[in-house]
Amino acid sequence: MFDRCPGAARIRTPTLEIRPCPRCGAEVEVFSNDRVVSCSVCGCEIYNDIQSCVRWCRYARECVGDEVYRRLTAEQPPKQGP
Repeated sequence: MFDRCPGAARIRTPTLEIRPCPRCGAEVEVFSNDRVVSCSVCGCEIYNDIQSCVRWCRYARECVGDEVYRRLTAEQPPKQGP
């Protein structure tokens, strides 16, 4: 793994952000390397808009590792109907 890539720093060492749930207003912990988290109160899915070097850097897989690379580059699952 590369040690000096500044673009992947928040992926390798995640930062925490507390966001309000858009449905019920409860506090939801979203880490910088999460794609989606669910509110523990109402179950609403909160998506993290990860705009990182993983999407374009040719060394991304080597830099962040296979598991993180696959998780961050996977397509969003289709939404289920009501």
